[in-house]
Amino acid sequence: MNDVVLRFADVSRTFRSGDDDVQALDAVGFEVRAGELVAIMGPSGSGKSTLLAIAGGLDLPTSGVVSVEGIALGGLTATELARLRRDRIGYVFQNLNLVADLTAAENVALPRELAGLSARVARREALAALAEVGIAHLAHRFPDQMSGGQQQRVAIARALIGERRLVLADEPTGALDSRTGEAVLEVLRSRVDGGAAGVLVTHEPRYAGWADRTIFLRDGRLIDTTGPRVPVEHLLGGAS
Repeated sequence: MNDVVLRFADVSRTFRSGDDDVQALDAVGFEVRAGELVAIMGPSGSGKSTLLAIAGGLDLPTSGVVSVEGIALGGLTATELARLRRDRIGYVFQNLNLVADLTAAENVALPRELAGLSARVARREALAALAEVGIAHLAHRFPDQMSGGQQQRVAIARALIGERRLVLADEPTGALDSRTGEAVLEVLRSRVDGGAAGVLVTHEPRYAGWADRTIFLRDGRLIDTTGPRVPVEHLLGGAS
């Protein structure tokens, strides 16, 4: 597959801090195609999370163009942008953003119900997504009844439910042990291999190894890109 799902064209983002302007992103340009997983790496403050927020339409660039499947996000109304995020973009937040009063299954089903699916169909899809990340047995639990790692997997299931064309993950393995983290990356890799485009922010080289390419940021600038991805047997401990 070679169709472009996400495109950054000369994207910059400047924030005002007191009397100073802080350049979070500086003329960043890249593309992510269907069937491709791209990892974003860089030191703290390099602009990784800002890039992901802009890719998901949660923030807008100061200059440049961001498009998803050819649709320029800056040209959408707030309602159109919300619909695009709900229907086409799966986002795993670093702080998870689970709804405390909803069970795991209800949290995962929520975006599908908002998209107009019946509660019964949305729940069936939610249970399948929870099974995909290995926690179907926790469907009836509330977030405060689960460990941090279990909550992380609920958030990942919510991002994967439905036909998401773009999956954005901000440190999705942060609360997980290495074995569970690898299992989560296998799920993400499988979804991308099935035709989605994926962007993974991580500080762990072993997780970046699951990606087709790695983009390195420093001080808001794209400084390097590497690829291709490491063979799966190496990532799973099949080679030293």
